[in-house]
Amino acid sequence: MSNAAAIKTVGVPREVKSAEHRVAMTPDGVRELERHGIDVVVESGAGEGASISDADYIAAGANIAPTADEAWAQQMVVKVKEPKSEEFEFLRQDLTLFTYLHLAAYPEVAKALLAAKTTAIAYETVQMSDGSLPLLAPMSEVAGRLAPQMGAHFLERHNGGRGVLMGGSPGVKPARVVVLGAGNVGWNAAWIAAGMEAEVVLIDKNLDRLRFVDQIHRGRISTAASNRGSVERAVREADLVIGAVLVAGGRAPVVVAEELVEQMQPRSVIVDVAVDQGGCIATTRETTHGDPTFVLHDVVHYAVGNMPGAVPHTSTYALTNATLPFQLDVAIHGALGAARRDASIANGLNTVDGEYANAAVAESLDASAIDPLAAG
Repeated sequence: MSNAAAIKTVGVPREVKSAEHRVAMTPDGVRELERHGIDVVVESGAGEGASISDADYIAAGANIAPTADEAWAQQMVVKVKEPKSEEFEFLRQDLTLFTYLHLAAYPEVAKALLAAKTTAIAYETVQMSDGSLPLLAPMSEVAGRLAPQMGAHFLERHNGGRGVLMGGSPGVKPARVVVLGAGNVGWNAAWIAAGMEAEVVLIDKNLDRLRFVDQIHRGRISTAASNRGSVERAVREADLVIGAVLVAGGRAPVVVAEELVEQMQPRSVIVDVAVDQGGCIATTRETTHGDPTFVLHDVVHYAVGNMPGAVPHTSTYALTNATLPFQLDVAIHGALGAARRDASIANGLNTVDGEYANAAVAESLDASAIDPLAAG
């Protein structure tokens, strides 16, 4: 099969999602692939938003493509975000696509990949034997650290919030921040919020994870076991709620019902980082950097689906540091060849030859999956 053969050309198109300024490969990545005899074609201007010029890519050995068509014409395409509808025409059977997909939240993308029979590998489902998600982790860290910053901004009265300062003031209590989920997003969000001198409660059902946070932060962050009662009490009293619940490959579970949002304090703020997997707050709907918030039940909702895109220089380097070794493996061995060698890449396969190749992703879309390695 063609998707088991070595890949000789890699395309890096410019991102077209609203206000998405990241790029999927840095000049260092280009140099590494070129060193292995793999030609890299970068769409002109792809790195501008991350402060990387075409000249930087040329100096590293890349070819610059004037249009998206040429970047997408390569054997493998690496991106940051899922293909948008205007990019569906570029999908084809002999293409390997390696990017964030979040198909549970974007079923129309899943349909397009299946129809085109594209081999698609999702950063967010590349999973190690210990359960860790190495390609999701860097963006989770960035999004988590960004969430309190966004929350603090929209807590300001002129931005629609309660007019509460995260760190309070001598004699005035600080903001109460509730973080739902103690994974990479939640832990980083709680850490930064605590650094801003807010009163932070971190809620998770994994007690070992809460023990870890408690040992690291020594009481600076309060922890609570997740159950309906603890979530309801915390959310009602919160100035800022950060949703950070993740299920690898599947849709995020809803842990805050609409009725509970209705009981929140007037002009409090929700930042739902899980929105790119459907959101863990019932009232969440995806927003953009250009129009990042909406108000429902007198609560400000921030639910941008590509939060790290707000800091594209930092995000691009953090992401590509993690993705490059995997991109290189897939290019050298082909998608299925790399998957046979590395179970984490096998977990990353989402679609192959018109079929779902990841059970969790398929289940979230009410479908079934094949074993692409057995089929190959």
